[in-house]
Amino acid sequence: MSEQKKLYINGEWVEGVSYQKLYSPYDHEEIAEIPLASEEQVLSAIASAECAKKTMKSLSAYERSQILNRVADLFEVYKEECAQILASENAKPIKAARGEIVRTIETYRFAADEAKRIHGELVPLGAAQNGKGRFGYTKHEPLGVIAAITPFNFPFNLTAHKLGPAFAAGNTVVLKPASQTPLSGYMTARIFEEAGLPKGALNVITGKGGLIGDLLVKDDRVKMVTFTGSVPVGKSIREKAGLKKVTLELGSNSGVIVDSTDDLEAVVARCVEGAFTFAGQVCISIQRIYVKSSLYERFLESFVNKAKSLKLGNPKDENTDVSALINASETERIEAWLKEAKEQGATIAFGGEKQGTVLGPTIITGASNNLAVNCKEAFGPIVTIEPYEELEEAIEKVNDSEYGLQAGIYTTEIKKAFTAADELEVGGVIINDIPSFRVDNMPYGGVKNSGTGREGVKYSTEEMTELKFISFKL
Repeated sequence: MSEQKKLYINGEWVEGVSYQKLYSPYDHEEIAEIPLASEEQVLSAIASAECAKKTMKSLSAYERSQILNRVADLFEVYKEECAQILASENAKPIKAARGEIVRTIETYRFAADEAKRIHGELVPLGAAQNGKGRFGYTKHEPLGVIAAITPFNFPFNLTAHKLGPAFAAGNTVVLKPASQTPLSGYMTARIFEEAGLPKGALNVITGKGGLIGDLLVKDDRVKMVTFTGSVPVGKSIREKAGLKKVTLELGSNSGVIVDSTDDLEAVVARCVEGAFTFAGQVCISIQRIYVKSSLYERFLESFVNKAKSLKLGNPKDENTDVSALINASETERIEAWLKEAKEQGATIAFGGEKQGTVLGPTIITGASNNLAVNCKEAFGPIVTIEPYEELEEAIEKVNDSEYGLQAGIYTTEIKKAFTAADELEVGGVIINDIPSFRVDNMPYGGVKNSGTGREGVKYSTEEMTELKFISFKL
């Protein structure tokens, strides 16, 4: 019998009112029994966060920084255990899982630093006609209770991107992890508990997304909702949240332009990595590649050869590159998209087949922009590759999307690099690298249906504060 997990409310590990089994996406092995929180338990979690907000606000910047640094230290200690959790609950290949924990540690280190950098500014009131004899300044204060709703694909690091800035700013948090990746949420709570976070400052609740999400989003005690996930859920949160702050990271179908390069093989290798890492289940995974026509045939041939070399299989195998998608329905959806593409005249240049529960890397050519494989978010191991003649044509194709998170361009011409930087309709333009590039202190977020607000520790911390103005009449 698998271990029965508990909710984390007000610094205590609490049994759920009922439980459901959690299975591995790869081999369907039972991993754990997950508690389903009742409405009363969700409200209790909010109440405990509300009660703890005075304690968190009273901590000095140094004390908050120390807690976050201890969290980073403990992730170092539990690095392998955390990586194994990822391999079990979301089938992330173990070498990629270890990479996520390294980034998680770095994210908490950035947050620890940011806790010491929160400051206001002097306002020169004397510059105004009636400001003589007055002194003014601003300060950043914590919002209070923040609801964090996290996705399955980077459950440790994307949680760190919400908890780290929240605690750096002195807030409290109710965390709702994705239903397939609750174990990472419990492990995070365990680490914060060991690091000495005040009781009630972090609460972790699992269960039915609709029930928990609605309670968190609508409760007046919650002052901000930070969400990473699908567009429909993000729009629903925005509609229900009222006047509370909302940050939404809703995904993309990222494009990269290959215009010119001194090392085509290196570009191909990076693009294969960007398309198929974690089976494409990355918000900034490469989904569309537009290649200068003079390079197209060489690029495609090399890309197919490198994709063929990827190893499919068990995520706990040290050599595995691609494993199972998060659930069978996602595989079925992508198979339906591939069928549609073939019926509409596209060519499957490589892949499109399953090995057990693993859908192999798939390369598509000749796909029109209105096909699902191009215009929707795949979140799977598929990529389309198309030639173009002029840069403007490629930029137009990248922009022909309801999404706009990040895009990339490879070019040896500085003028083209600046043209792309100005004309690509995205939140981030990555020049001479893939759009999947992200480090955890850069601003990260999109336009259009890719969401609102920015993550990246400094930027999240600012969004998780309220600016207060103070004036003295001298």
